[in-house]
Amino acid sequence: MITAVLNKVDSLPLHSRTPIDWGRAALVNPIPLLVDHAFLEKKAANNAMELMTQWPNEWFPGWVETMTGVARDEAAHLAQVVRLLMRRGGRLDRNHRNPYANALRLLVRRGEPEIVDRLLVSALIEARSCERFAVLAAAAEDLELSAFYDALFSSELGHYKVFLKLAYKIGPRGIVEARWQQMLAAEARILADQAPGPRIHSGLAVQP
Repeated sequence: MITAVLNKVDSLPLHSRTPIDWGRAALVNPIPLLVDHAFLEKKAANNAMELMTQWPNEWFPGWVETMTGVARDEAAHLAQVVRLLMRRGGRLDRNHRNPYANALRLLVRRGEPEIVDRLLVSALIEARSCERFAVLAAAAEDLELSAFYDALFSSELGHYKVFLKLAYKIGPRGIVEARWQQMLAAEARILADQAPGPRIHSGLAVQP
């Protein structure tokens, strides 16, 4: 299983890799991990809807359909996470912070490049989530959680590719590629600075 995970994440262009020990430690206490995951899916659905309304499809056909499709997928994932959480005796918090995503969003430039940066940040979050889901799937001894995270990997991989493809459609390829490489390097630094804890985008030294 671990070898299969390494093969899955090998194609992701991330500048750092998450060891299997992170997944094992994060799953020691799955309730706060599921709470964090639920808010991650909620924010992902909201992000797609914001992109749909702020930048509608006057540039090219399919913009609205693509964003509503992503939002629908993320809302379905949210419902799945909440069902898992409640079956295990957990409840959602009223307040939740995601310092990883907040730090990435600070990379977004205003004005003309904003939409490209928003799409690239969205792609980054999806790519890292893919990697973390694959690691969790491999690390989980709980068969339900393992199957759940394994199934999510493919969906989030598709979202990552969609956001990246849209960014290349909107901006000049050379400029977008250079910006993408800058953001990949920044993402690795941001992740390395995260505090430990049972969260999808926590630092590597997870403390149960």
